Amino acid sequence: MTTTSVDLPLIVGRLADRRAGRTEANVQSDLHMLLAIAPFELDDDDIQDITLEAPAGQRRRIDVEMGHAVFEVKRDLRVGNVRADAVEQLAGYVRSRTETLLQRYVGVLTDGAEWHLYHLEGDDLRLVSSFEHAAGALDPEGLIVWLESVLTTAQRITPTPLEIQRRLGATSPGHKLDVVELTALYEANREHPEVILKRELWAKLLTTALGTAFTDRDALFVEHTLLVATAEIIAHAVVGIDPTDTTIGARSLLGGELFAVSEVGGVVESDFFDWVAEVPGGDRFVKTLARNLTRFEWGEVEHDVMKILYESVISKETRHSLGEYYTPDWLAAEVVKETVTDPLSQRVLDPACGSGTFLFHCVRAHLTAAEAAGVPGPEALENVTRHVVGVDVHPVAVTFARVTYLLAIGMDRLQAEDRPPLSIPVYLGDSVQWGQERTLLTSDGLTVPTDDGAQLFADELKFPDRLLEDASRFDRLVSELSKKATQRAAGTPVPSLAATFRRFAVHPDDQAMVAQTFATMCKLNDEGRNHIWGYYVRNLARPIWLAQPKNRVDVLVGNPPWLAYRFMPASLQSTFRTMSEDREVWAGASVATSQDLSGLFLVRTAELYLKEGGRFGYVMPLAVLSRRQYAGLRTGRYVAPGHRTTLAFDTPWDMHKVKPSFFPVPAAVVFGQRTASASVPLTQPAELWSGRLPVANASQEVAQQHLHRATQEAQASSEYASPYAARFAQGATVVPRVLHIVEQHSTPGRLGAGAGRVSVRSLRSNKEKEPWKSHPSQTGMVERQFVRPLLIGDSLLPYRLRDPLRVVVPWDGERLLCGADDHLDFYPGLATWWRQGEQAWKTHKPDAKLSLRDRFDYQRGLSQQFPASQHRVIYNKSGMYLAAARVSDPSAVVDQALYWAAAANADEARFLVAVLNSEEMTKRVRPLQARGQHNPRHFVKFVWQAPVPLYDPNDARHTELAMLAAEAETLVEGMEFPQVSFEALRRRVREAVAASSVGQRIEELVSEVLG
Repeated sequence: MTTTSVDLPLIVGRLADRRAGRTEANVQSDLHMLLAIAPFELDDDDIQDITLEAPAGQRRRIDVEMGHAVFEVKRDLRVGNVRADAVEQLAGYVRSRTETLLQRYVGVLTDGAEWHLYHLEGDDLRLVSSFEHAAGALDPEGLIVWLESVLTTAQRITPTPLEIQRRLGATSPGHKLDVVELTALYEANREHPEVILKRELWAKLLTTALGTAFTDRDALFVEHTLLVATAEIIAHAVVGIDPTDTTIGARSLLGGELFAVSEVGGVVESDFFDWVAEVPGGDRFVKTLARNLTRFEWGEVEHDVMKILYESVISKETRHSLGEYYTPDWLAAEVVKETVTDPLSQRVLDPACGSGTFLFHCVRAHLTAAEAAGVPGPEALENVTRHVVGVDVHPVAVTFARVTYLLAIGMDRLQAEDRPPLSIPVYLGDSVQWGQERTLLTSDGLTVPTDDGAQLFADELKFPDRLLEDASRFDRLVSELSKKATQRAAGTPVPSLAATFRRFAVHPDDQAMVAQTFATMCKLNDEGRNHIWGYYVRNLARPIWLAQPKNRVDVLVGNPPWLAYRFMPASLQSTFRTMSEDREVWAGASVATSQDLSGLFLVRTAELYLKEGGRFGYVMPLAVLSRRQYAGLRTGRYVAPGHRTTLAFDTPWDMHKVKPSFFPVPAAVVFGQRTASASVPLTQPAELWSGRLPVANASQEVAQQHLHRATQEAQASSEYASPYAARFAQGATVVPRVLHIVEQHSTPGRLGAGAGRVSVRSLRSNKEKEPWKSHPSQTGMVERQFVRPLLIGDSLLPYRLRDPLRVVVPWDGERLLCGADDHLDFYPGLATWWRQGEQAWKTHKPDAKLSLRDRFDYQRGLSQQFPASQHRVIYNKSGMYLAAARVSDPSAVVDQALYWAAAANADEARFLVAVLNSEEMTKRVRPLQARGQHNPRHFVKFVWQAPVPLYDPNDARHTELAMLAAEAETLVEGMEFPQVSFEALRRRVREAVAASSVGQRIEELVSEVLG
């Protein structure tokens, strides 16, 4: 390797300097020097291959050529038509090189300050990626990483999370090039029968598995194809097969033929995504992808790198919609260490394995224990595939998890001469078995439907129970049957299976069933319905087989899907509710939208797959420890038709103080075991983990150096302890605000609004979203009785209200009016205003199930406020600190950001305000709050889990609190406030009251009253 002392930042700075005086020759020379000295891992021959002025035919010359990239250099791309002319010239060079060498060539256009990567589509260039230095700051490292992703020269790259993201992630030029080329292949061949079939099967499976959370888009199909092809090429490299070998075609790479030869099953197989090997240009694409991927040292992996790849390609929004939050490696390792206490004997299942993070650490734990116990290598490999199993519903995740499993085994073991035949036990399946109270595994074996309808299957393929015992043998048998069926010429006799029966030692009593199944597979193939049944069968069989009592596992680990009820498709909501009600974990309609799939998943997987005495460890939302929606789960007792499951929970882990946050909402880890006797509810004090990690996905060793563990106080009860819980309700849903919230408006030169009416127009806000942001303001003259004060979150300070907003409310004293109500015409100003709003609602929300009136009065949040009491109390729905105040204006309307209740008199209202504003009350409620990534965020009605008693005028403490609250109101009323945020104002009030003798006495009394 040639070394140089030339200053890299100096050359980068010189290239980026577009001041007058330099020439294209200067830029060209500096570019050549940059390519030669940058850390691209070039040897002397490579450097000599960097060509200046390479001939390109027709008396043209390429400015700089290196590897499979040509560079067109200009002095300044900002001048005149330079850019357009240069792109046209570059297109000719790229087209010529591509046609001559039959390789993917790319073009880079640069003036040293701007760098643009182009890919050839047809005869034209398409811009793929660009790099520019930030204003006023050179970024030599960023430029080098960008160029290396284009040139792909570096070798022996350690696949750390950073390198995966930089070189293979969605923002890397290499990934963008792959997406552009694969998209072009798909568009050119979308009518190819193989492409049509596999895309339809892909969409059908994901629709069945994910419902409306799945968006059927061509771009997503292409993205999944690229991810799976990437994983399968990595798998070849891991087992010692060079995917860049010119004798290996794309069909072999993506169909798993070489894995079959190497006797490694269940990793690469015909699936939805190998269509790319069947279309023109696909072989070249796969080879280019392989050349890029083999630059990494996949044998040096110490964590789940496939997770990093998936998260760097699939957007956060897509992963959120599917409830996919992948566990950091350090946490998965700790959970495995806690639950898998005897790796050599315990059978472990991750029923939502994702990319395989937990599987990685389970496999490593087993093999480490085997090595320590002196178990021979071949025996250890056979045992680990019997003891560590994964299942997931997502086909991309399953492929990733299989590669992760291989990476956990390690290249040395996989490439050993004495390695036995293996089948990687990671399956595409539905672990919850939604609504399948009738199993497909009958007394005589497994029945796999093959219907083309919504279920994907009908009852045609059957396999004897005896064959399912050995997963590896079953997988290899199914693969052979599928291969024989597809290779047989249509219409020819069904071939004999005598040799297959001998090779797989099929029991004589089972041969007739297998022969009949094979005949059915041949028939399906003749009918053009060869829907990769081998792929379906081996994947469907394992979860169903594992659910049989004799086959249940010793340990369940993993991170269930976190999918809130409100984000589920309607069909899934219905099934989820039924299954939750059957097991008594449905918490009721009042918290339905917050109920989460993770709770039912824990119960259902323990019910199906965990043997008595078996342990589990699941990463769950922190809310599982205290929130009402998980109250049924915390009991540990679940009874459903045909099932009785009893769990004994152990000490959970509270992870919310671990920073940086690794999920959008705080997490906990829940442990326990399945018992045959009494349950143990989840009420133990949690072990609190805290500390700040250098990166979220740190290794276990790094995490142990930065994290601390301590026992917390017991969790507060999730049941309401105060009788005030039933009295308080959330305010009205005042949306869309542009149609309801107004400001007084007068037009100069016009007459007034007239007696009893007020001129108003929509009050606008910079927080508005489309379509209402673009909707024009309404104006009108509305009868004064319908323009009411509106109290929102910003209106509330401790012990005091700020000036309210104004809102148009069509309440006539008896009911809410609407446009179809004749009574509305008694009020012409209101009628005009309201009907104009209704028309806007219908225009912008044509598919809305609720009318404008019903949306305004959602769950009676508005109408239940009328007629209003003379004395009301309000407090904030969200925040770090409670704030409360009295409302004495019966015309005021309370917004959804506040909770309200009527009080019998001013003393009761002041008593409640004193309690709610106290630091003692906030302290009691804080453990029950939902948390954001940094702070607690919701109070809602958890406030009333504190034992606040009803106001008693005969209790001296209660009456003194009412008197003190009156004094605090006077104190706050006399304060002057600057123009700052309402949060800052609340803080000023809290501090002023806390510093006073009044506030100090309130704290003493509240502490006594709450006990």
